[in-house]
Amino acid sequence: MSIQSSAAPKPKVERLPPLPPQETVYRRIRKRVHVACVLAFVAAPFSNLMRFDVPRQRFYFAGVELWISEFAIIFFAIMLLMFIIAASAIIHGRIYCSYACPQMIFSEWSQSVEAWAKRMALKVLKTASPSFRKAAAAAVFYGVLLLASVFLAFVFTAYFIEPRDLLGRLLRLDVATVGGITGATVTLITFLDFTIVRQKFCTTVCPYGYIQGMLQDQHTLLVSYQDGKGENRDCIDCKKCVRVCEMGIDIRDSAFQIECVHCGDCIDACEDILRKVGKPGLIHYTWGDQPKAVVREPWYMRWGFRDAKRVGVLLILAFYLTGLALALSLRRPVLVEINPDRSIMFRVLEDGRIANLIRLKLANRTGKPVQVRLWVEGLPGADLALPVNPVALQPGETFERTVELRAPMGDDGQDVHHIRILAQSNAARSSDAEELTFITPLKRK
Repeated sequence: MSIQSSAAPKPKVERLPPLPPQETVYRRIRKRVHVACVLAFVAAPFSNLMRFDVPRQRFYFAGVELWISEFAIIFFAIMLLMFIIAASAIIHGRIYCSYACPQMIFSEWSQSVEAWAKRMALKVLKTASPSFRKAAAAAVFYGVLLLASVFLAFVFTAYFIEPRDLLGRLLRLDVATVGGITGATVTLITFLDFTIVRQKFCTTVCPYGYIQGMLQDQHTLLVSYQDGKGENRDCIDCKKCVRVCEMGIDIRDSAFQIECVHCGDCIDACEDILRKVGKPGLIHYTWGDQPKAVVREPWYMRWGFRDAKRVGVLLILAFYLTGLALALSLRRPVLVEINPDRSIMFRVLEDGRIANLIRLKLANRTGKPVQVRLWVEGLPGADLALPVNPVALQPGETFERTVELRAPMGDDGQDVHHIRILAQSNAARSSDAEELTFITPLKRK
């Protein structure tokens, strides 16, 4: 009795003259983007490109120091970042996941470190037993990841605590304060993520893939497998596209699998194999589940702006950027708040002058020392009882005090005088003015 295999026969491969290598290798491009993203992630808190300073209640964005009282601008900046991610999902699908997501970047890096540790152990410990080489590779792998976890936890925590202060706590092995506890917790979570979780986070916890399913349409960028049917199939079932997939899926099953992050590794693998037998690859980036364009399209269509909805998304993004730029350019670097204190209507001084109480608040919201000069208009002989004028303010310093506004008794017979108090810093081109009333006793005839 003969035994026959039930497996499907391999398709016959028709060998043609090999084609030249593909011009665009997406994995190479993606790794360069990964390096740029990591550098930006590390540089952002140290250059104040974007950072929360929780102890001082400050938010740094594009080098500008924003106070918590400027929450509208902070909210606008955060919404802009969220809208950019949502817009990229509408236009370019899961490109953010594979090219810019920190989880994917560091997960792939940890896998590369693990493979490197195994190769080094095999190369250096040729005469050692397999179990010893395995243990040595594991020790190197975990040691490198532990150091990387400490470094990344420091960078992450630096987004919320001033980096120099945080470095001092790290060198003192401070785990008793909030900053130390946060750093130690983030280190542990990062290490476990590197060694255990990795891409499982993307398929079990992260909601972005599910949100993408609601945002995509017939013009969203996809990674699509396109082949003929039956005898017209060009696929040779080498399964290299499956082996290189970081998410462990077969792109040939569907272009809409939620695990697919559109990294393009399967595109490179298919091109690499099929070009050797004289055929182009069967997996492509396509706009929707449509055949790959044969004719070169206009630049705006290649960038994804293929219908009115995407143009609208671009206009909204431009509106956000313009509004945020205007808000940052119009904000006052030195905050000036001047309000009357009516707990006492007026007070007659020993020299006969009249005094009103004024609540004064000056806040330097720049990174440089400034001097603020104050003066009064509309009331002859009036002055503010300040210790010094101009008032010197260091970066981030706030001067808050109740002072007397003094003026001689007028002869006009009025008890209410409309005045202006002006303040101007040495770094400003114009002055801030507050209109107030100065109250004096009514002079009886």
